[in-house]
Amino acid sequence: MIVPDSSVWINHFRGAISPQVTWLRSFALDTGVVVGDVVALEVLRGASNDRQAATFRAGFEQHGIMPMLNPALAVEGASHYRRLRSRGITVSKTVDLIIATFCIAHGCELLHQDRDFDHFERHLGLKVLHPA
Repeated sequence: MIVPDSSVWINHFRGAISPQVTWLRSFALDTGVVVGDVVALEVLRGASNDRQAATFRAGFEQHGIMPMLNPALAVEGASHYRRLRSRGITVSKTVDLIIATFCIAHGCELLHQDRDFDHFERHLGLKVLHPA
């Protein structure tokens, strides 16, 4: 299962070009792509109006929107935060902590354009899809 981060979805909807966006456009319908609820929230909050938000939402729903947090993952996420903090790394965005923890717990690959996830990959075993 592939979890595209909001950084990829936002660039996709803006019409930007990057290896991650190209991958999303080329393979999303053929691959197990899932949209996390907090990812949908991040993207939908940036919509300029209700019509645009409805378009984004329709795109997400064709992949399925999945909850990314539950009590067990909240505890695990806090543990990840402390492990990184013990290495001198501060995770500034709780949403990124939730997304990374979800992917680690479920063995999902994260497709992202956000350096904040590099620490999770390097130190906590986050699987990341690196399009060529």
